[in-house]
Amino acid sequence: MTTKLDKPIRREVNIDDRAYTLTIDPDGLKLVEKGHRKGPQLRWKDVVNGDAAIAAALQGSLAD
Repeated sequence: MTTKLDKPIRREVNIDDRAYTLTIDPDGLKLVEKGHRKGPQLRWKDVVNGDAAIAAALQGSLAD
């Protein structure tokens, strides 16, 4: 039996000695550096449709 994802779940992860907050919610997931508001987002719809790689590449190109 699985639990329905009906509210955000937040977890802290360390990447290269920097703290990030991963938020998983019904719309998708978001990874932001701790203390910041903006970061990469990925919608579940994009993952299911196979557009996740395109979305990630586009976000990466816009961030530079």
